[in-house]
Amino acid sequence: MTYVIAQPCVDVKDKACVDECPVDCIYEGKRSLYINPNECVDCGACEPVCPVEAIFYEDDLPEEWTWYKDAATDFFAEVGDAGGAAAVGAYGHDPEQVSALPAQK
Repeated sequence: MTYVIAQPCVDVKDKACVDECPVDCIYEGKRSLYINPNECVDCGACEPVCPVEAIFYEDDLPEEWTWYKDAATDFFAEVGDAGGAAAVGAYGHDPEQVSALPAQK
């Protein structure tokens, strides 16, 4: 895994990162966005454009958000590798850990 989208994205989903990603590896769940670690080329283009500072290199995740690595792994274990987010559109669900969070707005 390379980059991870954490708590600040939940219920926000600004998508500036989606527009910046050169390999279309940022997928949309019901409440959050997820970076596919199998498709990400580790370019880091998404990180500086995130208006809520939700994107971290996996080694730089704040300790309280390290579980988001597992949430992304769970998300892609369920949906698989589509080879590009634009082709599949938004998924109507999130991993259990994210679904269980209180509303962030």
